[in-house]
Amino acid sequence: MTSVQPSPATGQTVELAPSYKIPLVLIIAAIPIAWIQIWVGLVISLFGLFLMLQTATIRLQFTETALDVYRSGKLIRNFPYAEWQNWKIFWERVPILFYFREIKSIHFLPILFDPKTLKACLENYYPLEKSN
Repeated sequence: MTSVQPSPATGQTVELAPSYKIPLVLIIAAIPIAWIQIWVGLVISLFGLFLMLQTATIRLQFTETALDVYRSGKLIRNFPYAEWQNWKIFWERVPILFYFREIKSIHFLPILFDPKTLKACLENYYPLEKSN
């Protein structure tokens, strides 16, 4: 496994490195908000802590045929590219949300992993031209 530019032809599995940016920003932002409104600050900080836990335990792996989701080393979900219709990274300057649509469902994931590697993997394993 690696976090360099993937190449689908090699059959290489690419695991995305975790990124704690979103959880840390939420936790830090909750502190001044708590001075103004304690309950709002508490909710934001709890959400940040939840995302911190998810960042520590969830891993995405791009394989030649599917996006695999692991929790604590155990495969919990498999998303074959053959069932994908489209994908998008929202707010690319500061990527916060990853969306992809399958034939039967839509998925939104907070970006808790390296966004540059995520985009490179998406462009290599499921180019947007293919989805149109």
